[in-house]
Amino acid sequence: MTTHRIHQWPLAVLATFLLFACGGSPTDGDTSTATSSAGAAPDGGQSTVQDDQSQKNVVGVAVGSADHTTLVAAVKAAELVDALSNAGPFTVFAPTNAAFDALPAGTVEGLLEPEKKSDLQDILQYHVAVGVFKPEMLRDGQTLGMVNGGNAKITVKDGKVMINDAAVVASVPASNGIVHVIDKVILPPAPVN
Repeated sequence: MTTHRIHQWPLAVLATFLLFACGGSPTDGDTSTATSSAGAAPDGGQSTVQDDQSQKNVVGVAVGSADHTTLVAAVKAAELVDALSNAGPFTVFAPTNAAFDALPAGTVEGLLEPEKKSDLQDILQYHVAVGVFKPEMLRDGQTLGMVNGGNAKITVKDGKVMINDAAVVASVPASNGIVHVIDKVILPPAPVN
C-alpha cells in the first residue's frame, strides 16, 4: 500500500507543476472554459473565437478601424467573416468608407440587399489574394490572382503602390496576413464570354 502512494505522489506533483507552468491554476481552467463558451455564438465559426491577447486577424483589423465600417458591414452581409477569420494567409485590399462613398449613389445599399449577395461576394473576393504580399513584395507590372478568380494589376511609380486604379495608402500586418488600405473600391473585370 505504501508503494502505491509513492507512485501516485510524483504524478500529482508533475500534474500540478504542468498546470502552473502553463500559467494556470485549478480554477483558471474552469473560468476560461466558461468564458470561451459564453463568448461564442451557438452556430458560430472561426470568427466567434474570442482572443483579446493575440494579434488581430484581417477581419479584426478592419473591425478596429473607424474608416472601414462600410467594408465590415459588407463582409458581414456577404457572410465572409468566418472565411477571412481562418488561418489564411490573406492579403486584403481594404477600401475606406470614403472609397465606398465615391461609388454611384445607391450602389452600396443595393449590394447589401440579400438578393445581391453573390455580386457582393464577387466584389469583396476581388479585394483578397491568398498569401501575404507585404508592401516591399508588390512590384510594378505584377499580376495578383484574386480569390474571386480574377486578376488585379500592381503598378509602382515613385514609390506609390497601386492595385488597378486604387492607391495603397497604408498597410497593417495581421495574424493571418496583411491589410492594405486602399482609396478606391476595385471592381472585378467583366466576365469574358
